Amino acid sequence: MTQNTSINRQIVLAERPKGEPTKDTLKLVEAKVPTAGAGEMVLRTEYLSLDPYMRGRMSDAPSYAAPVEIDGVMVGGTVATVVTSNIEGFDVGDFVLSFSGWQDYAVSDGTGVTNLGKSPAHPSWALGIMGMPGFTAWAGLTKIGTPKAGETIVVAAATGPVGATVGQIGKILGCRVVGVAGGAEKCAYAVDELGFDACIDHKADDFAEQLAKASPDGIDVYFENVGGKVLDAVIPLLNPNARMPVCGLVSQYNATELPSGPDRMNWLMGQILRKKVKVQGFIIFDDFGHLYPEFAKEMGAWVETGKVKYREEMIDGLENAPEAFIGLLNGDNFGKRVIRVSEK
Repeated sequence: MTQNTSINRQIVLAERPKGEPTKDTLKLVEAKVPTAGAGEMVLRTEYLSLDPYMRGRMSDAPSYAAPVEIDGVMVGGTVATVVTSNIEGFDVGDFVLSFSGWQDYAVSDGTGVTNLGKSPAHPSWALGIMGMPGFTAWAGLTKIGTPKAGETIVVAAATGPVGATVGQIGKILGCRVVGVAGGAEKCAYAVDELGFDACIDHKADDFAEQLAKASPDGIDVYFENVGGKVLDAVIPLLNPNARMPVCGLVSQYNATELPSGPDRMNWLMGQILRKKVKVQGFIIFDDFGHLYPEFAKEMGAWVETGKVKYREEMIDGLENAPEAFIGLLNGDNFGKRVIRVSEK
């Protein structure tokens, strides 16, 4: 079913998944198209962002943000157009960056909504390189990682929207950049197109040995967004006073229990202590939201001049969002995964 003006398609959380989400986790329902009251506007979704953090919203475990309620619309960043408006500063036809979730239409009072104008050049990029993923890469690397020219940066998910941006910023700052990705095609893209010095396939049997060979001077900054065996291979290679910005642990999001084997927590903490490693988790808009204008100016210039390249993976149809999201968690995406909701 395609988007129309009489029905509001919504994808809601049908159950809390145990492990990997399935076809039963999310369901498509229909509701009435909402109307705007005083001080409100109706937004029609054009593009929906798919991001790993959404897996956390499916769980009711304690976290930094409230979970989605059962039968509640899945949360998500969107680029939408204004259909009707009773808010000064937002006119019919304006494109906006919003948080309308997985649905065709939403009512907003304007809180947290950014007006992108009538005809932005690349509206969906506000969900990627010029939005949360790009901002996460920029702030995490420059404000927590604080790399210096000549240092070595390692970043996992190297062709994803965050990792690809981290690596390219690292090269702009004069660093050696080693990426980690899944498969030869992604690794070739990181080196040949994005300019990484090396990229290691985490699926390789000798992954840890290859990572050590690609980092002969050790690792000064590890941008953590994956966890698991990548983290295990990185820790012994960290240099004294290394920095580790932590924005995600996507390899663990579907886990139902702790990894098997001996408890290595004391070993990990010992490495952090002896090497004086700085490990800092961050939630991008909570911690660095005030820096967004600075980011937008700098990143906009880099993109315009070609210093930073951006790859977007566009998938058509709101109804395809659940399957695309499950694939995202499994690393099937190649670049920033976005759902094109509108057909115009």
